[in-house]
Amino acid sequence: MAQIEQSDNGKKKKGAQKKMSIHVDFTPMVDMNMLLITFFMLCTTMIKSQTLTISLPSNEKVEQNQMNKAKESEAITLILTTDRNANGEVKKDDAGRPMNTVYFYEGMPELADANGDGLIDNNKLKAEHFIGNDGKIQQGIRKILHDRNKQVLEKIEVEKARWRNKEFAPGNSAANDSIYQARARQIRNDSTLTRPVVIIKAAPEASWESLISALDEMQINQISRYQIDNINQVDSALILDYLKKNPK
Repeated sequence: MAQIEQSDNGKKKKGAQKKMSIHVDFTPMVDMNMLLITFFMLCTTMIKSQTLTISLPSNEKVEQNQMNKAKESEAITLILTTDRNANGEVKKDDAGRPMNTVYFYEGMPELADANGDGLIDNNKLKAEHFIGNDGKIQQGIRKILHDRNKQVLEKIEVEKARWRNKEFAPGNSAANDSIYQARARQIRNDSTLTRPVVIIKAAPEASWESLISALDEMQINQISRYQIDNINQVDSALILDYLKKNPK
């Protein structure tokens, strides 16, 4: 509260102006501010966080002897490499994009060399790149992964259409989102559907960007079964054989 104090320092001449000092006590104002802050914190609806929904790897129960195995028909291995110059800097193409290459093969690799010419007879390795969609058409490694997970994506697209129309919980956006996420997760983990098991391997020269791009493709293509592994001698031999047969 404000207080006005009149100072009286001895005798003064008639008509002299009286001096007054004003003292303002801010304690009640501080208390009021704290009450208002508490009120707004409790009553305000916070903005919903716009974060990326991550499709985490499935939590399926697997027998101990099958933990590091996958069906050959389901397995697809991605080997990430990045072109670098003599100084170790990442090369870029004419469009300014890093020159990342994704080598991939399906099933088990083969290293047979029956005629002894130093080349693999049936090298399954192929090369693609990280390329975005052309409209609604997938390109590059995205198309390969999309086609391998087509059954899951088609079912999720049906649920996504229902989510857009708010059919799960009309008038309740949060519940509508929650139900859609639960249904999509159930589809991703449905063992009756044809789903790929993706093994991601990074060569020593691969950039972090290439690894992040590969993980992004897992989310875009709704792939729930994937893991990051180390590149081995077999993978290196496949790449060397591919480069001999397909020189840049």
